[in-house]
Amino acid sequence: MIHDPLFDGDRVLLPGPAELPGEGAPAPNPAGVLSAAAIREADPDAAPPEIRTLAGGILFVSAAHQAGLRRFCAANGIPLRTRPYVWGDLLEPFLDTSSTQGGRAVPPERLAAAGLDADETARIRERVGPLMAAYNSVHWDWSHLGLADLLDAAFGASVPEELRIPQRERDAFRAWATAIANRADGERPTAP
Repeated sequence: MIHDPLFDGDRVLLPGPAELPGEGAPAPNPAGVLSAAAIREADPDAAPPEIRTLAGGILFVSAAHQAGLRRFCAANGIPLRTRPYVWGDLLEPFLDTSSTQGGRAVPPERLAAAGLDADETARIRERVGPLMAAYNSVHWDWSHLGLADLLDAAFGASVPEELRIPQRERDAFRAWATAIANRADGERPTAP
């Protein structure tokens, strides 16, 4: 889910009930408040902009709030960090374009740098393939698919219900996908 937050001093306010990301199963947060003290880092230039929590979660912010996120981070001493787009590389085959056009295929070394060998990459792509193929048949994205798109596909209404992740498995799926996104930190996820 991509949020439209309000940056208020040392807090990020998320309108309506929100799931604040954390390691493991994120719990709904009716107040929708994330304190600056709970934020590890942010990347206003990511697509979409990201806030990463100390608990290991990732919160996505609408690009319309990019400048506000940057000001919030500066005011609260939150480091800005650009990370490799692990999910962007994993989901590249599902873009609405041929990977042979313009040499778009992701070099295996980029995924290997995140600790993903060819076998694990193939297993991950096999697991999310039907979901992402259905998702991008609606969105026709030809430039970038990432973790926000994967979670939207897994939980949103743009994919047929039989392909979506069932409610009882969503926390485990989110934790697995987030752990893969955090691979640049050397963390090793386990499959749910």
